[in-house]
Amino acid sequence: MQAVAVKQLLEEKLAHTQVEVEGEGCNFQLNIISDDLAALGPVKRQQQVYAHINPWIADGSIHAVTMKFFTRTAWAERS
Repeated sequence: MQAVAVKQLLEEKLAHTQVEVEGEGCNFQLNIISDDLAALGPVKRQQQVYAHINPWIADGSIHAVTMKFFTRTAWAERS
């Protein structure tokens, strides 16, 4: 599994969302930049992401995922 494929899928499926993916193989760290998702509770926002990557988890293409959520402002300020 390539990080670029994960990024592309999530950005296509999650409107108004930027995704930065770190990692390779089957372990990924997702930095998800979205005011809409950041406003949701932790479980709801993870459900939004897992809904799209679950097929890759089920077939073993992705083994481990960690997620961090940022508003656009928080992401811009972190540098």
